[in-house]
Amino acid sequence: MELADRAVGFMLSFISLTIFTYYTLWIVILPFVDHDHFIHQYFLPQEYAILIPVFAGVLLLCFLCIFVGFVMLKSKKKKA
Repeated sequence: MELADRAVGFMLSFISLTIFTYYTLWIVILPFVDHDHFIHQYFLPQEYAILIPVFAGVLLLCFLCIFVGFVMLKSKKKKA
């Protein structure tokens, strides 16, 4: 079991580091590179740099509110 937990932790860390590196290059480095450079084909347009995190944040907030609502309803049923 411990080996499986380590593997999952390693994969989550690797995915997080990859996403962080991609986003950092996209936001910090890419605006200083010429628009006709080949590296631009690997990145989405700059408008998505704001839209994707905002959408992810709203989605996370919605799931958090739904979770809290379910917990509150469950605790209310236990009291009754």
